[in-house]
Amino acid sequence: MLLSTKLNAKAIKLIEGKNFAFLATIMPDGSPHVAPVWIDREGDTILVNTAMGRMKQKNITREPRVSLSVADQSNMYDKIVIHGRVTSQTLEGADAHIDKLAKKYIGKDKYPWRTATEKRVILKIQPTQALT
Repeated sequence: MLLSTKLNAKAIKLIEGKNFAFLATIMPDGSPHVAPVWIDREGDTILVNTAMGRMKQKNITREPRVSLSVADQSNMYDKIVIHGRVTSQTLEGADAHIDKLAKKYIGKDKYPWRTATEKRVILKIQPTQALT
């Protein structure tokens, strides 16, 4: 069992900033899949919002280990890499959460790219290692 780690002040600052994260998941053949994502946090748990059926969601359902890289948009050398595990996926509150992220990242009250058929899901990531 991997022990969780606490996010330090630098990680919190980068996650709470208007900075994209790059989420790495593992494809069925073992190769990496990397996607830019909006992020948020609840305490030391990192939150990523996606749609059910997207590649990252399918990958973490099969293999929950992930890595995230977050860099300050104004200074790309100010960065952190976080290794962790997706501990849960929840539909509850996911629509409100993507709207909250839309406000943070693009200044819109509602996420503008939602489709009628998609189901939003929050991926909850427990960090196991944070490298600054």
